[in-house]
Amino acid sequence: MTESSPLSVLVGALADGSVEVVDLTSPLSAATPVIQLPPEFGQTARFELEEISRYDDRGPAWYWNNFTSGEHTGTHFDAPNHWVTGKDLADVASVPARRLIAPAVVLDFTAEVEKNPDFLVEIDHIKAWEAEHAPLPDGGWLFVRTGWSAHSHSQEAFLNADENGPHTPGLSPECARWVAQETHVLGLGVETVGTDAGKANSFDPPFPCHSYLMGSDKYGLTQLQNLDRLPPTGSVVIAGPLPIVSGSGAPARVLALVERQ
Repeated sequence: MTESSPLSVLVGALADGSVEVVDLTSPLSAATPVIQLPPEFGQTARFELEEISRYDDRGPAWYWNNFTSGEHTGTHFDAPNHWVTGKDLADVASVPARRLIAPAVVLDFTAEVEKNPDFLVEIDHIKAWEAEHAPLPDGGWLFVRTGWSAHSHSQEAFLNADENGPHTPGLSPECARWVAQETHVLGLGVETVGTDAGKANSFDPPFPCHSYLMGSDKYGLTQLQNLDRLPPTGSVVIAGPLPIVSGSGAPARVLALVERQ
């Protein structure tokens, strides 16, 4: 690397703090909230650690664990084959590495969600944001900031369910279809337990973000944190899921590079 090469400039910017690394990942533990489906469906496993040894007679100089987890537990990456509409498309191990690094924009709807946890993003909301800021990034991420990560300390608060089901924000069916089929974004990132709104099982089609995004060979990132530390435009996101062969998704470490003036 020469002193003026792009990689040298990036390394220097990381060292002097003019580019900050923001961790968008929720800590992964047995307390991490998980999605809960109606009882007639299969359920995902919570994250669990099983100690193998810890500097003891099972292994005197080392500490390590086995872990159990669902693919879609904690901050995770949805691959196209996660949904029936994308069943013939890529598994998580087949996602090209070059698509794991991409620009991102952040649309902030925290004020609306504070008033209404069932708030839905509509196409006009996104078009109004584009008129003020910039077009959605070609080959980049659309991140929807709702403030919902503040509830991630509790399974009950995070799902926010009552006798009528969960109440969490998301995209309307029309907006989900438009984002998936009429924009050039790489995928959708959210703070909630999944890319769809809590009431999306009653939408047409059910779970439209999953249905349209996966069917369009696009991706999802969920349970993101620290979106308030990203600017509306200009950040670059590195999303690193485990490359599980034939997997429909995987827990991911998601980082953002942000310029600081």
